[in-house]
Amino acid sequence: MDYSVIDRYIDRLIDDTVPDKPIWNIENIKLGKPAAWNYIDGCMMTSLYSIYRQTGRKKYLDFIDEFVDYYVFDDGSIRGYELETFNVDNINEGRVLFDLYRETKKEKYKKAAELLFSQLLAQPRTGLGNFWHKKIYPQQVWLDGLYMAQVFYTRYETEFNGGKNYADIVNQFQNVYDNMYDKQKRLYYHGWDYSKSAFWADKNSGLSKSFWLRSIGWYTVGLVDAIGYFDDGAKQFKDKLIKIFKETIEGLESYVDPDKKMFWQVVDQKNRKGNYLETSGSAMIAYAMMKGARLGLVDKKYSALGKSIFDGICKEYLTEKEGKLNLGGICLMAGLGPENNPKRDGTFEYYVSEPVVENDAKGTGPFVMAYTEVMQL
Repeated sequence: MDYSVIDRYIDRLIDDTVPDKPIWNIENIKLGKPAAWNYIDGCMMTSLYSIYRQTGRKKYLDFIDEFVDYYVFDDGSIRGYELETFNVDNINEGRVLFDLYRETKKEKYKKAAELLFSQLLAQPRTGLGNFWHKKIYPQQVWLDGLYMAQVFYTRYETEFNGGKNYADIVNQFQNVYDNMYDKQKRLYYHGWDYSKSAFWADKNSGLSKSFWLRSIGWYTVGLVDAIGYFDDGAKQFKDKLIKIFKETIEGLESYVDPDKKMFWQVVDQKNRKGNYLETSGSAMIAYAMMKGARLGLVDKKYSALGKSIFDGICKEYLTEKEGKLNLGGICLMAGLGPENNPKRDGTFEYYVSEPVVENDAKGTGPFVMAYTEVMQL
């Protein structure tokens, strides 16, 4: 296919965005939330920086700097960020701070990274040492959180802390593998309540009920990106994560739809009424496969498989209307609980009931990330 249309799509997202009203943050627009630091914008900042690194086009770097500069104040405090909520989602956008600090030499970006790291040092943990997903979700580990926190955590350790907490990072991934991975189905459950008390949690295992695609995508990308940020001398830590990553990717291979080359919203329920091919999780896994193969973490065949998934997304969901490109098939949001929201119960029916939208950064960000891997093939 002609990938130049994707360049036009990325330019459209940038051209139609100002820092306090990003076009890609459909969730905030729908909910009427004020501009604040959040993981959704973080997905786009990370992907746009990758595009900048691949193309050298300074307009991308300038856009990222202008965008993040609006949210980070001179003293390192962050617009709309509240440490005391202990929400690991809020760590994700911090990934780009390291790049901006290196590119611009603005001290405020390093100060902001230090603020986010201070949250991780105080983050409540389960009895096995994993970060709670949020303060409002006590004792809960969600796959999403491994991407949100651990990639930033790894990078901070490598760049600013001498790798002192590498063992902690590996332990958190290992606990997820040990407790959330179904070795027969070769898939991960979305959530795990260490206390086994949440209404959605199995009373024996603490696990949620289903295999939600995007959560598995977050986790898979979290693994491959964290591995890439470990110091070269940390082989014993990287090897443990590489083993988990390899098994994760090999398990996912059998769930690629043979015709459409994408994954289903509830991964193992292909033929069930209401299920659909979903963009964001498919893009995340495509990215992880291609990057993993490029880094030599998994077999080279995953380069071709990842690219076929990316092409499948383009064929199924990248459309043009009135001269504007749109990316569809994106699950707007999904989660587990809290107690006052019993609809979010982790069932198949719940995951297929959430809105499906176009151009939300939870899909466009991973799509652009996967595109940067296609560029490198």
